[in-house]
Amino acid sequence: MSDPPLPHPVPPETRRRELLARGQHAGRRARMWMSPGLGVKRWLALFVICTLIGAVGVLHFTWTGPLHFTATRWILWVNALIRPEVMPLYVGGVVLMLLALFGALWSIMMLNRSVLRGTGTAPEQAVDLMYQNRHLSRGPRIVTMGGGTGMSNLLTGLRVHTGNTTAIVTVADDGGSSGRLRQSLDMIAPGDLTDCYAALSDSPVMARLLLHRFARGDGIQGHTFGNLMLATLSEQEGSLSDAMLDIHEVLRIRGRVYPAATQPPTLVAHLKDGRTVRGESQFATQVSPSRIDHVTLDPPDLPALPEVVQAIRDADQIVLGPGSLYTSIIPALLVPAVAQALRQTPAPLIYVASLMTEPGETDDLTLEAHVQAITHHLGRTPDCVLVNNAVPPRDVIARYAAEGAHLLSLSGASRDLRGRSVILPLLHPGQARHDPAALAQALLYAAPRRDQTV
Repeated sequence: MSDPPLPHPVPPETRRRELLARGQHAGRRARMWMSPGLGVKRWLALFVICTLIGAVGVLHFTWTGPLHFTATRWILWVNALIRPEVMPLYVGGVVLMLLALFGALWSIMMLNRSVLRGTGTAPEQAVDLMYQNRHLSRGPRIVTMGGGTGMSNLLTGLRVHTGNTTAIVTVADDGGSSGRLRQSLDMIAPGDLTDCYAALSDSPVMARLLLHRFARGDGIQGHTFGNLMLATLSEQEGSLSDAMLDIHEVLRIRGRVYPAATQPPTLVAHLKDGRTVRGESQFATQVSPSRIDHVTLDPPDLPALPEVVQAIRDADQIVLGPGSLYTSIIPALLVPAVAQALRQTPAPLIYVASLMTEPGETDDLTLEAHVQAITHHLGRTPDCVLVNNAVPPRDVIARYAAEGAHLLSLSGASRDLRGRSVILPLLHPGQARHDPAALAQALLYAAPRRDQTV
């Protein structure tokens, strides 16, 4: 039998870089432990103070009590280990005190590691989790309203800045997996809720599972795992709105996600030629060649969850969109209790302007017409409009133009709209959709908040 090959020696430069990287990582973690608001420094300082006071107490007890002679022999033994001509005798006491303090801190650290492992938390991730929770808990209270991929993209950007996000999701969808579940179980449409839960989930695995769409299987083909899970909870609890607390506990998301209404509505488009189109899935094919005048919900008097109304009242910002004007944003504004809360809240109302028109829904509609439609349906004009000024690649514009979609801009806008607008590059590189990180940065640092307007 031949001897196993010897491992290749690690080059000194590689070893040096590894040690440097480990040192930088340890330094970063140490700085995180000492960061403000983590609740660690105060207790560490108290521990050190109590340890020093305890040392003085032990000294007093041994010097005045029955252990006086034992302590004297111990001190003489320590002194015998020190050469006075090299260092003062008291240095021995200082060294012993520091060793004892280090040992106490080490024992506490190992105790904490054992406790963390017992609760299923990796010790090396503890400081990151604590830092995130403390940092995110102090973030602004932002309420987002709408649906579709636009809202899930926005939530993806916000989740790294604040844990106080509340997503109020349109539930009038009647097509695809949501429509089938809605028709079969008489439940509110779960599709946009699933997207928002995935965007706010702390677990990449759970986010991937929620969005998994079954490609085969009788009865489940075309459904996503998240939609089926929400349908199961809805069936078990009697309604999806009653299952909200269970969903938030199971998924452990950063923030909250609520449906705009607790009953499944039908979205009705009233066209300028006098026709009506029922069901948002029919808008793209039946609205043209006319245009939408306004939309309503059937039934109109839909109830809303108390948590939704309270979130709006407490919000620092209310964000509409990004998303489809008539099928994602406005339907959430038509729930009576939601609309009333939006009109009464002092929080600024921010509209994230769509990047392009949507064929069959907002053909030839200008950006100002988008804002006017929101004002008409809600009874309140957005205080701020976030407008993208980055231009997509020409091939992307050409592809959308072939489908009848065109870029929206402030060209021809009124002075009032220009005064309300914040213009920034918000485009995802190489695509015709909003960049989650850029959009979140704009909302946190460029758009007004409640503390800035009140």
